[in-house]
Amino acid sequence: MQVNKFFIDLEQEDDGRWIAEIAELSGAMVYGESQQQALAKVEALELRILADRLNHGEMLPELELLFAA
Repeated sequence: MQVNKFFIDLEQEDDGRWIAEIAELSGAMVYGESQQQALAKVEALELRILADRLNHGEMLPELELLFAA
């Protein structure tokens, strides 16, 4: 089974904060005080975005192979 994965872009800003973004998901960008915090926050946001799309009846090819009826 192949599961699509999202690429997380992680960079440190000049002020020391970390920014994490998932380009494939519009709006999936967060800041964190540490690299670990930014990663955790963007992963949580990813799940919320995907859950919201499912809730609104959108097809999610990213999850197609995770569930079977």
